[in-house]
Amino acid sequence: MRLPLIALALISTALPAWADEVNIYSHRQPELIQPLLDAFTAETGIAVNVAYVDKGMVERLVAEGDRSPADLVLTVDIARLMQVVEAGVTQPVVSDTLTANIPAEYRDPGNQWFGLTSRARVVYASRDRVQDGEVTTYEDLASPKWQGRICSRSGTHDYNIALLGAEIEHHGPEAARAWAEGLRANLAKKPDGGDRDQVKAIWAGECDISLGNTYYMGEMLADPEQAEWAGAVRIVFPVFENGGTHMNISGVAMTKAAPNHDAALKLMEWLSSDAAQAIYAETNYEFPVKPGVPRSALVQGWGAFTADPLPLVDVARHRLEALKLMEAINFDG
Repeated sequence: MRLPLIALALISTALPAWADEVNIYSHRQPELIQPLLDAFTAETGIAVNVAYVDKGMVERLVAEGDRSPADLVLTVDIARLMQVVEAGVTQPVVSDTLTANIPAEYRDPGNQWFGLTSRARVVYASRDRVQDGEVTTYEDLASPKWQGRICSRSGTHDYNIALLGAEIEHHGPEAARAWAEGLRANLAKKPDGGDRDQVKAIWAGECDISLGNTYYMGEMLADPEQAEWAGAVRIVFPVFENGGTHMNISGVAMTKAAPNHDAALKLMEWLSSDAAQAIYAETNYEFPVKPGVPRSALVQGWGAFTADPLPLVDVARHRLEALKLMEAINFDG
């Protein structure tokens, strides 16, 4: 549900009279981040108000300008973070804490955005119809051996655009186009739904493998209706040829307006702390970005992998090129 500005103001006045507060515009579902925000408020006494903005966040921030009540933006996918930055509605944040806690590949060189969790773009493979070792690389997904065996969400979705952007960075636009065309030729059905819907299709026998983000496995296992789907597949960590497993992030940026700058900075730094990273790991099935914070036991059980070393800014700069490519080959047609 999208909250209008007046609703955000009413939320603030309905809260106790805290010494400070932070206002967030979030692409992330509120229930995914509420445990973190509750822990932060309990520790610091700083209230956190969240407006869930599913669509039009950039346009909203541009329209509000310096009058925006938002201090921070929380979102998923490097492309969405870059869109906010490129719109000119964020500000750089210089913080020794953030620099120490978040590896360079997961933060903006200009300090405009910071990754908070990472996730891998993996293959969900049928336990019954796909052998161990049958999937090894992303490039292999374009092989004719997979004809009629792959399910996918829309090729123009941010997650798949980021994967194609990484292909472009690794191998160049011509090779990436050939790969995307090969992947399209191997689809068992028209792209539709989300990553979990593809796992359901594997369970139903409509296809044998699909692309998906790792954390969806945890979400499916926690849902009684979807646990059976999850049980029908296993996670495989493909790699790029001469690379590793494709990674993406959820992240945070401070708005240019940031009426509660100091409190917002405290929240940003806290979200990179051991305590917050552990909550992310246990409740959202994501990978902590801070070195030394362990993944949850469930996530560790999915196996080890080597993350692709490509800086995410290099992946994100191919976003428009990747989108045009997917449209040009009519991937979703």
